[in-house]
Amino acid sequence: MDEKALKTSWKQRIIILVIAVLLLGSTIFAYMFIVLNGDGSKGSASTSSIEKLTEEYDRKTAEIQEAAKPLSDKYFKDFETYLARVKAYNTANANAGGLHIEDLKRGDGKELKEGDYDYMAYYLGWCADGTVFRSSFNSSDDPTGLNAPMIGNQDMIEGWSQGIIGMKLGGVRELTIPGELAYGETKEICGGKNSPLKFVVMALEKDENLAKLDEELAGISLELYYAYYAGAGQ
Repeated sequence: MDEKALKTSWKQRIIILVIAVLLLGSTIFAYMFIVLNGDGSKGSASTSSIEKLTEEYDRKTAEIQEAAKPLSDKYFKDFETYLARVKAYNTANANAGGLHIEDLKRGDGKELKEGDYDYMAYYLGWCADGTVFRSSFNSSDDPTGLNAPMIGNQDMIEGWSQGIIGMKLGGVRELTIPGELAYGETKEICGGKNSPLKFVVMALEKDENLAKLDEELAGISLELYYAYYAGAGQ
């Protein structure tokens, strides 16, 4: 959703920034730090700390993916069918029409209430031109599985938070979110500001182990941020 059609808190923005850097590879990350700090003993110590934390990050990410694999095996084929929903739509109509929901599959689990974050979700989000900007699939071209599901949280965009109310776990819903309930004027997405967004959301019962691992990963990311910028200031 960086996560995510998400309206992120300051802490999550920090985490997303660190993750974006990490995606370039731990070698590049370490190299950037060395360039900023030179070859002094302080820089070497800080670089060592960053390398250690990066290794922890990579291990935790792998642990999350391994823990999430049974869910991918269970839900991938079903969720893959919703790729057919990705089509271009009219920006003006989507913005004028307000929040629109369509249940594609009704669940039989707990019904989500307003302010309820006790769930996790696979999702597929796309722009008015039909471009997928983010999804739970492990590849944008030829997916073979699903990444770990997103854990419900209070920092979702307003259209998502409103749109899942009334969903039952196990269900699938399509959301058409006008720009004012997405990122409005605060962020450019899909080529500009006030862009409407569409999502297919599959809501599932929260896996407590995955939620715990996700929280641990966030903690490591925050440590990396502090280690990197503390070293850069030396």
